[in-house]
Amino acid sequence: MNALLQPQLPIDNYQQFYRFYLSEHRNITSRQLHVLGSSIGLASVAVALFKARPRYVLYGIAAGYACAWLGHFKYERNRPASFKQPLYSFISDWRMLADVLRGKISLKNQSLDKINCE
Repeated sequence: MNALLQPQLPIDNYQQFYRFYLSEHRNITSRQLHVLGSSIGLASVAVALFKARPRYVLYGIAAGYACAWLGHFKYERNRPASFKQPLYSFISDWRMLADVLRGKISLKNQSLDKINCE
């Protein structure tokens, strides 16, 4: 997204935020890391429930954010929106995972996306 057109955070409208969120996740490796982190987080919650070990939830959160932040700092070269809008960002992590699973967002090539982030 062009720096001149980039919205100022916080963004009150969630649909506008999600478009911004997607524009901050253009790099395929970063997207893959986000999906990996969300998947590890989900698996950790399942293990925590199955084994009655609440600390696994914390492991999942740590792994999820580590993957996402690696994607932002190394591949996207931007600051995660979770620093300024943690709730919308957290919701958007899960929405992006759902959009990947539905085939709306590609983990192979951005040109295959069926959602426009402009």
